[in-house]
Amino acid sequence: MKTYPTMFGQLCRALLICLAVLGAPAGAAPAGSLVIIGGGLRADNAEVWQRIVDLAGGKGARIAVFPSAAINPEKSGMGTIKRLNQHGADAFFVPVAVKLAGSDYREAADDAALAARVRAASGVYFVGGDQGRITQALLRPDGSRTAVLDAVWAVYRGGGVIAGSSAGAAIMSSTMFYDAKPVLEMLKMGVTDGREIAPGLGFIGNDIFVDQHLLVRGRFARMIPVMLKKGYKLGLGIDENTAMVVSARRDVEIIGYSGALLIDLSRASSDVQNKNFNVTNAAISYLDRGDKFNLVTRAFTPSPDKAENKLDPTQPDMREPVFTNDILGNNAVLDLMGNLIDNSQQEAIGIAFGNPRDSLAELGFEFRFSKTVNSVGYSSSEAEAYSVLKLRLDIRPIQLTQPFYRYK
Repeated sequence: MKTYPTMFGQLCRALLICLAVLGAPAGAAPAGSLVIIGGGLRADNAEVWQRIVDLAGGKGARIAVFPSAAINPEKSGMGTIKRLNQHGADAFFVPVAVKLAGSDYREAADDAALAARVRAASGVYFVGGDQGRITQALLRPDGSRTAVLDAVWAVYRGGGVIAGSSAGAAIMSSTMFYDAKPVLEMLKMGVTDGREIAPGLGFIGNDIFVDQHLLVRGRFARMIPVMLKKGYKLGLGIDENTAMVVSARRDVEIIGYSGALLIDLSRASSDVQNKNFNVTNAAISYLDRGDKFNLVTRAFTPSPDKAENKLDPTQPDMREPVFTNDILGNNAVLDLMGNLIDNSQQEAIGIAFGNPRDSLAELGFEFRFSKTVNSVGYSSSEAEAYSVLKLRLDIRPIQLTQPFYRYK
């Protein structure tokens, strides 16, 4: 999105929004951008905060802040407004939140004057918390959009930016996690519509699944059963203090502290005869900060510090076997993928088991990562960091013989 000097930029933005509302059909492709933040966005992450403001039009940009997900909407909303304004925005509080004291969120969500204020903005920001509160506040009981949510879509269709952190990221896809179980339990027990998952707001479209807090909480594995169940071929999971910027042309750029995982199930399959979760021939990639990926063409562009450092598979830096007994641990999957792509080894194994006192304690899963002819790696010239493309991932259930220790 091109930015403009303050006054001219606001006039141009207002014109774009008017054209979108008056002339564009409701189903037209949005002209705006998304900033999908994996949660834990720090106050000093100027790159992400500033990008939101710039995409909204720069200095003086009006950004509507929705505290709908928060347990303390006023505190969370005002804190976000402060950060955005420190980077040049003119942000304002939108009082549509289930937990906002002294307010009827249903009435506020269909208030014509409030909807008009949101519609005139050039950006929208959803704070973190519980994503179920966002959909509860902005969708009517019959599932239709409230006036304020229609206004948010008008901003997006007209070229504005929609940003969200944590819960605000979860709503970006048409399916979101709702009352999710722990990752391993979800692999064991499966996912159910209306319980672990529910409809999101779908800003990124119906073809991409989004998850957040990804690497820190080992959540990449829970994306796959949802994607299989709902028919998604591509999934993006963003890490904490990090953002995916998605343009109208569906270019994804990673900014901030860490990176994102891309799950591709285009050629994946499952053995339906096996009652336990399994998947064969999934593809997994790690997009590091500064990397770009187009969701339509699937073209990848490495960050500038990696552009000249494509790894030569005939000259690996490592030769040791790669294994982890806690693939769902903090950053474990990222470490494994980086160690494998620059290694003479052709595959790596990670396993996941739960507490021996849990139900189905004997059931665990093997995660087998393999290099193929399509696997590619890039290393940074500035830091010990990799971008990893198209490793094959197979997940199968495994049994641990019980008991594996004795009580005295």
